[in-house]
Amino acid sequence: MSDFLKIERDGGIMVATMNRPETRNVISDNDAVDALVNLCATVNADQSVRALILTGAGSAFSSGGNLKTIRDSFGAGLGEPAHSRYAYRDGIQRLPLALCNLEVPTIAAVNGPAYGAGNDLACMCDIRIASQEALFAESFVKLGLIPGDGGAWLLPRVVGMSRACEMSFTGDPIDANQALAWGLVSRVVPADQLMTTALELADRIVANSGKALRMTKRLLREGQQTRLDTLLEMSAAFQAVAHYTEEHDDALDNFLTRRGK
Repeated sequence: MSDFLKIERDGGIMVATMNRPETRNVISDNDAVDALVNLCATVNADQSVRALILTGAGSAFSSGGNLKTIRDSFGAGLGEPAHSRYAYRDGIQRLPLALCNLEVPTIAAVNGPAYGAGNDLACMCDIRIASQEALFAESFVKLGLIPGDGGAWLLPRVVGMSRACEMSFTGDPIDANQALAWGLVSRVVPADQLMTTALELADRIVANSGKALRMTKRLLREGQQTRLDTLLEMSAAFQAVAHYTEEHDDALDNFLTRRGK
């Protein structure tokens, strides 16, 4: 794992901290992308992990792209535009594919500003909790750019089209309270309570069947883009699998015992 991420375990919870506060945790550098993609692969392969918390070290969650290298890595410094196209596809665009295909529930503990690709990274997670010091901005237009990391697909699904347009067309930041009102985050807490709150929520999640959690997340993701009849068929198949898991048998036995049956 790259030194971009600090990894900690607490039972079934994995905590990944983007650990480059000196760059405000930019994520466009190739080693940062590699670290996050590899993290997703590691979690998917480890059935003992039931939830992932993603946060940032220092004052920022992530400031998005590295402006010092973005011209050479993605822009005019590469020469023909076709080279930039592949730089995006082989670089930062791997992030939304990896995060959206991550099998376990993910919580973004947004400790500070989440700008540009940092905002989109938060949207790639399933649940977002914000510190009172958090700020959110879909700020690409401020640099004469577009959200090349999939933000135009992600953000409307989180806050709705009108608010996504307002954020994308102005590039202006919104504070944590406005993010809560717009549904971008599910709760706002004091900065010193952010990780405690995220861990408490993760504890409530990992108390449940790991297999059921992974299948439930897949259904929720598929439900954003597929037909009802297709999702129902997929749900029937997943439920058939769930009925034959040890976790289901134990939970059912415990429930019926408490009911005295």
